[in-house]
Amino acid sequence: MKMELVFIPSPGDGHLRPLVEVAKLLVDRDDHLSITIIIIPQMHGFSSGNSSSFIASLTSASEDRLRYNVLSVPDKPDSDDSKPNLFNYIDSFKPQVKATVEKLTDPAQPESPPRLAGFVVDMFCMMMIDVANEFGVPSYMFYTSNATFLGLQVHIQYLYDVKNYDVSDLKDSDTTELEVPCLTRPLPVKCFPSVLLAKEWLPVIFSQTRRFGETKGILVNTFAELEPQAMKFFSGVDSPLPTVYTVGPVMNLKINGPKSSDDKQSEILRWLDEQPRTSVVFLCFGSMGGFREDQAKEIAIALERSGHRFLWSLRRAQPKGTMGPPGEFTNLEEILPEGFLERTAEIGKIIGWAPQSAILANPAIGGFVSHCGWNSTLESLWFGVPIATWPLYAEQQVNAFEMVDELGLAVEIRNSFRGDFMAADSELMTAEEIERGIRSLMEQDSDVRSRVKEMSEKSHVALMDGGSSHVALLKFIQDVTKNIS
Repeated sequence: MKMELVFIPSPGDGHLRPLVEVAKLLVDRDDHLSITIIIIPQMHGFSSGNSSSFIASLTSASEDRLRYNVLSVPDKPDSDDSKPNLFNYIDSFKPQVKATVEKLTDPAQPESPPRLAGFVVDMFCMMMIDVANEFGVPSYMFYTSNATFLGLQVHIQYLYDVKNYDVSDLKDSDTTELEVPCLTRPLPVKCFPSVLLAKEWLPVIFSQTRRFGETKGILVNTFAELEPQAMKFFSGVDSPLPTVYTVGPVMNLKINGPKSSDDKQSEILRWLDEQPRTSVVFLCFGSMGGFREDQAKEIAIALERSGHRFLWSLRRAQPKGTMGPPGEFTNLEEILPEGFLERTAEIGKIIGWAPQSAILANPAIGGFVSHCGWNSTLESLWFGVPIATWPLYAEQQVNAFEMVDELGLAVEIRNSFRGDFMAADSELMTAEEIERGIRSLMEQDSDVRSRVKEMSEKSHVALMDGGSSHVALLKFIQDVTKNIS
């Protein structure tokens, strides 16, 4: 029986890319399955050259069983708020999604359409369950972050709904810790994401979380061997969730940069090829990670003091209180310590956009100073490169805590750091903290480096025939078939 799944990622590279890779894996595993990915464009002011070129490459790559459909931005978004609301923005696309699916399932097509088997919606697109319900098909969720944060999100909502306990009341506490069933040790409240400590955001988050249970299953971008405690919770009687399928690490390792980036990428990789093995520390902070001038100066001081070779993706933060992708500094000499560029010319290289996966794959890289976005974390594990944790926004503080304290797979710079637009004050990471983290990260015979190598091997095995994630993906296909038969 031919089946069709509709995938709906939320806007943004970090959500679109892994969902595309899951779709590719699924159509490769089952010849009877076809998938249409409905792409919601980025909100105004958030789009980048990388994202636009990636979406363009997808639309030209549609094939018989894997198709891409890019929606158009509504003339007038539903929300008139001065601050953009992602959930309202996504909700405004419901009519377009419905119309797109109606075309897919139109019996008047020249060829008989495959049977609609369900929707797979991103963790931020739970409102699209309403559209799936209109077609009378089940919904599944793709969770782009890790199993631990999924468990934390569900637990906090349980505390709020059942125990009448509001974690946002703890936001000013630096010492309070919370027992969380998906972790073996208490999680400090100072490592909670800003959004979970903001009273104005909790109702919005909970409105999404409460709908997780309406799905028939949840695909998570992790592998069972990496997060055993979370998987133990999900398989127990106390879990409120449907079946959780660990299908990761799901990564797009052939990342397309802006059209102008090809020569720059070649230059970067040539430079790395000239460096000794595991001698270079790589600093990169994701598609939304940028810094003010004073912070850039602290990083420069730390790098020079450490004495290590470095490759530094340096980008300029948006002005305080605004959101959007970072920009480029126009004159590095004005913002970095006097003479820094000359003194480090032989051992360091500063770049803008970074071909991250290609850099991490290079044997010259010995460590990765990272914002701990989950996609970046999985890439570092895949290539066996240890991380020094410097979280900035979203759930990255939790990721950093998990990697350092729960799993022993990273070294800490400061796991409670906040660099997002919701932070009350602009924090500054000192040169001393950064230097200490880099020195620890670059120790060649450390226990962390050994554990990362072991976990790297496990991540590869998970995706092989018979591996945990390969088996979970096949079970998902079986369950989709069962749910429509």
